[in-house]
Amino acid sequence: MSVEVLHPPGVERPRMLIVRTQVHARSIEEVHLANADEVATFATKKRHEEHLTGRWLLQCALEQWGIDSVDLMISRTEQRAPYLHYIPGLWKNTPLPSLSIGHASGWAYVALIEHGWRIGIDAEPSARGLQSNAFDLMCKGEELLTLRQSPEHAIELWVCKEAVQKTLGMGMHLNPREIVIPIGVANTIISIEKSKIQLVNWQYQGTCIAVAFHQGILDITTPEDRLLEATRSAMQDGDWGVGCKTTSGRV
Repeated sequence: MSVEVLHPPGVERPRMLIVRTQVHARSIEEVHLANADEVATFATKKRHEEHLTGRWLLQCALEQWGIDSVDLMISRTEQRAPYLHYIPGLWKNTPLPSLSIGHASGWAYVALIEHGWRIGIDAEPSARGLQSNAFDLMCKGEELLTLRQSPEHAIELWVCKEAVQKTLGMGMHLNPREIVIPIGVANTIISIEKSKIQLVNWQYQGTCIAVAFHQGILDITTPEDRLLEATRSAMQDGDWGVGCKTTSGRV
């Protein structure tokens, strides 16, 4: 199965890698970044194949990045945002890239970005229609008026908003109507709360692709982090010492 490397136009830094491949049936034995318990919950063949292809593609992307994915696993935040970390017990703390995974019309997409940044990717067929009665579910105010005047930008706007939701790690917990994007602009910067997000969208072989990225890291603590913090606290509280504690005047 071939893996294509994609290049967002006009983006030179930070370091990122974007790849895609066609969704294909795979066994879980060849996808060590997949979780068997999670895969067992998928009700459809399509979801099963998309998930395994996406995780397999992530392994390929990490290899190109220069990281051995055998030492890694994927967990999710409370908002279901995926992130990489080392298998507990390895005691490794080398910074890892942030990631985003997407699926569209028989393709899987993976985006990696260097540590200290976060990224989101989304894609849809350019020719896919979007009913105008759905516009007010994704826009409001002036943005909604502009979209109604230029409905040909609906899919472009949708994938851009999905990419922004992913880079912030919130998914649909962030209402798309609260994300305001200049319609018809290929490369822009938007601000949401304290985050300045660079957003790029482009057409590639009949597909509209959007990538959003910004500086920041997920606030995540690992079991090793918690153990080290507990040790540090014990030392600061004076409960850490060498040998036996004794009380003056007693044997």
